[in-house]
Amino acid sequence: MKRKNHSRGQLNNYMYWPLMLTILIVLMNVPLYYVDKKAGICVSIFAVLYFLIVLGIFIANKSLIRSEVISFATQYGTIQRKLLNEFQIPYALLDYNSKILWMNEAFSKITEKDKGYHKSITTIFPSITRELLEKEEESNSMQVEWKEQIYRASIGKIYFDTSVTESNLLEVESKEQFLVSLYLFDETELHKYIQKNRDEQLVSALIYIDNYEEALDSIEEVKRSLLVALVDRKVSKYFSERDSIVKKIERDKYFVVFKQKYLEELIVDKFSILEEVKTIKVGNEMAVTLSIGVGVSGNNYNQKYEYSRMAIDLALGRGGDQVVVKEEEKISYFGGKSRQMEKMTRVKARVKAHALREIIESREQVFIMGHSISDMDAFGAAIGIYCAAQVLGKKTYIVLNEVTSSLRPMKECFTEEKGYPADMFLTSDKAIEMVDYRSVVIVVDTNRPNYTECPELLNRTKTIVVFDHHRQSSEVIDNAVLSYIETYASSTCEMVAEVLQYFNENIHLKPNEADSIYAGILIDTNNFMTKTGVRTFEAAAYLRRCGAEVTRVRKLLRDDMAAYKARAEAVRHAEVYKGAFAISICPADPEVESPTIAGAQAANELLNIVGIKASFVLTEYNEKIYISSRSIDEINVQLIMERLGGGGHLNVAGAQMKDCSVMEAKRRIEATLEQMLEEGDIEV
Repeated sequence: MKRKNHSRGQLNNYMYWPLMLTILIVLMNVPLYYVDKKAGICVSIFAVLYFLIVLGIFIANKSLIRSEVISFATQYGTIQRKLLNEFQIPYALLDYNSKILWMNEAFSKITEKDKGYHKSITTIFPSITRELLEKEEESNSMQVEWKEQIYRASIGKIYFDTSVTESNLLEVESKEQFLVSLYLFDETELHKYIQKNRDEQLVSALIYIDNYEEALDSIEEVKRSLLVALVDRKVSKYFSERDSIVKKIERDKYFVVFKQKYLEELIVDKFSILEEVKTIKVGNEMAVTLSIGVGVSGNNYNQKYEYSRMAIDLALGRGGDQVVVKEEEKISYFGGKSRQMEKMTRVKARVKAHALREIIESREQVFIMGHSISDMDAFGAAIGIYCAAQVLGKKTYIVLNEVTSSLRPMKECFTEEKGYPADMFLTSDKAIEMVDYRSVVIVVDTNRPNYTECPELLNRTKTIVVFDHHRQSSEVIDNAVLSYIETYASSTCEMVAEVLQYFNENIHLKPNEADSIYAGILIDTNNFMTKTGVRTFEAAAYLRRCGAEVTRVRKLLRDDMAAYKARAEAVRHAEVYKGAFAISICPADPEVESPTIAGAQAANELLNIVGIKASFVLTEYNEKIYISSRSIDEINVQLIMERLGGGGHLNVAGAQMKDCSVMEAKRRIEATLEQMLEEGDIEV
């Protein structure tokens, strides 16, 4: 778009006004002829002489005055240019294509480019791109680096139509284009002192011994004090070498304070103290493991301590033997490669059972929900909690939106004909209408709010209970009044089975209810082949006493032909990556009602191949890419899935991806594996 600006300066007006006075004299002279003719003639002669003299002066000085004005403007512009060229602040002028038009001496000296350098500014500062210069903002600033120096680049736009001064000599034509001014302010020292101040700030950390009682019980009594002393020494030495203060606050807990500048050193070292304490052997059969929570960047020391407390809770909730660093909203994880040891005591289960009973007794309605696309573990756990609430005479509902083909046979065991209310199962919309502040929402088999059947339900009540066996991530249901998360448990159904034994003496499960809970354990343990412990079999034995029948459950869990073929196809087309990882894509067959379950089953099947240490099966479903990952013991797939935004267990994990194709998701898995192999987080 073009437009013209007609400029008429004031110089000509100042030069012409003496001539214009002749007209005024003539007008004044006309009345004199009526008063005194002789006086009129005299004034007329004077007017002519005045006009001739002024005209002569105008002609003689016109070119001289204009020449002087132009000379002054030229000298003024030269002085301005000289001052700008010798300006101490580096300055450059660019066109709208980011090409350098001109630079002053300071800019030339810093960038080591001569004034004839007319290439793009991006060749000097890659972060200053043409796209950045084309943004609508007339000015902005950003940080750039050049040869270990840090500068604040102040970028401004100079538009032609606003910057060209109106001239009395020229008719100016301008376009809606612009030049770019670039100033560089050296902030190296400022950043140096900011970093120094940050490095000197104190960081708080909490260290817990995960298995203190278990480790002491595994050795002779006379050696217990020696084991504790060696752990104390390892912890104190590791942190004292970094100018830290280590204070033992309980027999299995430490409080540590150190400068933030050592945190980067600890991160590079990957907190080797986790592995060092495992080397302590004084006859103990069980290796000692630590959990560490670090709080960084709080506004005050109380907030830093609160961050460290939140970090240690997260580390323990993820299974221990790891470090969690919380820096405001950013959370980093280190370690967590080993399997969590099963706790033999059931004290915690009994305490949680009593707490759950008190909460349900104080509420009028109970809403139970698992994760979206519910599986057998979520369904079985929901049935177990439903039975507990029914014993207390509470109106109870299970929120279930989608019933998969594998879940349908089990759900059909809970119909009106078999004595269950018609509104036992609700959709999300119906549950939202019915829930109120007098209700309790119990979430099973997930601890992420966005993964639940109805996330909005969590905002409709203040009483929330969580039962889960997955490792926690940064996204958790943080307003739960009761949270029971045990990562060593094989399944949520195992945890619920234990809770039911302490919940109420009058609770008696029907055979179909026991079947549902038993099926959840069976599926999550892959027929008792993975993640099983003593308490897993004890829970199964309890359910068997309640009437669970293995043969009946097996019949209910059988697949249809389409799902079986899809699983077989996924196994058949699997590719082996790096000689140890099986990656496959589960075909999107419209006849398969629950392709995600078929993908999870295919991931289990791939582990039966010799040499495969971990398997990954991708399934495209409902405009998302679902990833099912499995391993036996050597690879922690949970760490891999966390890199992709998911999570789970050491041997069973998963993730969901949006806005990408299956092949893009596959490439992301391969890139993640490559990176983790280079960093040493996984080994093949």
